[in-house]
Amino acid sequence: MLGAALLAGALIGLSLGTLGGGGSILAVPVLVYLLDQSPAQATTGSLVVVGATSLVGAISARRAGHVLLGRGAVFGLVATGGAALGATASTVVSDELLLAAFAALMLFVGGLMAWRVLRHRGAEDSPRPTLDDPIITFSPTFACNCPRALQVLLTATAVGLLTGFLGVGGGFLVVPALLLALGIPMRQAAGTSLVVITITSAVALAVRAGGGVAPDWSLVAALTAASALAAVAGARLAGRLDAAKLQAAFTVLVLLVAVYTAARALPGLL
Repeated sequence: MLGAALLAGALIGLSLGTLGGGGSILAVPVLVYLLDQSPAQATTGSLVVVGATSLVGAISARRAGHVLLGRGAVFGLVATGGAALGATASTVVSDELLLAAFAALMLFVGGLMAWRVLRHRGAEDSPRPTLDDPIITFSPTFACNCPRALQVLLTATAVGLLTGFLGVGGGFLVVPALLLALGIPMRQAAGTSLVVITITSAVALAVRAGGGVAPDWSLVAALTAASALAAVAGARLAGRLDAAKLQAAFTVLVLLVAVYTAARALPGLL
């Protein structure tokens, strides 16, 4: 079982380091179906794996120039309220419901991302905010791009809720949000999302610590160590890949795990 944890950890780390997300999508099913943890244990252990791996990946991506630290920190801090609320809510639902909610979320996000990729392939004419466009300014006079500010607030809160409730990092939401709401290019969005995931995972884990549900920490430690090492390699690989390929790989990853998790989760509710 230790070997399986090391192999799975390497895959999770490569996903997080290369794509800026997706690792948490892998961590929960791995802990449940491969390492025999309960859904509650898995969603708690996932926070350790994803949080630690994201931190290592963020440091490596920062050295490569792919992290906008200030924007990632602000987005992550906005998301902390949702993370605390989601972690608290996770303690009052059954394991079956927790896993079914995870499967439903993956199916929704995977389908939405696939639709966007197919519908907008090759379409670059729609206006997007640029990296230098401010959302709120105070000098020389106060000005607020309120639609963008609201979009960032809602997305950050949703990321926090998902992190706390399901033990996911939320990279599948953070990356599009950084792309569309903040105008961050894909390569920088992938790296910056790791900062956000690190912050929200830490907050959610702190809230869950008193819940009385503990995974097998030896397996979690092995998974985390392998994942963190692979995240460094993944972050270096990200700088050599085309942005379109990164987006396509991200979508395929979400869809594959969504279908598998849904197929395993459905019998538990019947």
